[in-house]
Amino acid sequence: MKFTREEILSSIKGSIIVSCQALPGEPLYLEETSIMYLMARAAKIAGARCIRTNSVRDVLAIKEETGLPVIGLIKKVYDGYEPYITPTMEEVDALVQADSDIIAVDCTMRTRGDGLTVGEYLEQIRTKYQNILIMADISTYEEGINAWKCGVDLVSTTMSGYTSYSPKTDGPDYELARALAQALPIPVIAEGRIHTPEQARQMLNTGVHALVVGGAITRPYEIASRFFSAIQTT
Repeated sequence: MKFTREEILSSIKGSIIVSCQALPGEPLYLEETSIMYLMARAAKIAGARCIRTNSVRDVLAIKEETGLPVIGLIKKVYDGYEPYITPTMEEVDALVQADSDIIAVDCTMRTRGDGLTVGEYLEQIRTKYQNILIMADISTYEEGINAWKCGVDLVSTTMSGYTSYSPKTDGPDYELARALAQALPIPVIAEGRIHTPEQARQMLNTGVHALVVGGAITRPYEIASRFFSAIQTT
């Protein structure tokens, strides 16, 4: 099922997009099959109206299981590239073929191995695929503004704290989310270190369109680790 831009943005407004991801080396990652569709099933039952996931196999499995819009990305590391979220057209092509409803792309200002700027890379995507929805994963206010000027459909604070030059915080980057929500005429999605329902509520109060929550819902190792770290420091 294909969703229009308006249908997706309307359904996620004021809500939580659940990130269902497992990478090689993590407890819930299996080489032979994906189990992320089970996480997505639970998220849908709880009320999620959109899922964010990594890899073609998980996009396909989750779309079939849930019937919800899916934000697709592919994490891949290339020599000479600092960005690793959907960094080249090869990943974009694969996600389009998998029928991703939105494609998440690293739009930080970090070094790209192909020598393209963020704007040139986005233009390359738009030239080939005029109608796909693009989510820009950024780490700073300047990157968010730049991504909007380059024509993306949504801006997400995904990379805040994960680039060498963005602030490192234990919790969510409320300041960045608020500043972008006030400045941009397109939806701003808050993502990153939203660990509790209280933090989610506080983040929505910044004016963002929606939130992405992953580790606090779908990564049991991270959840368990936070509990053990807490009791060991008290």
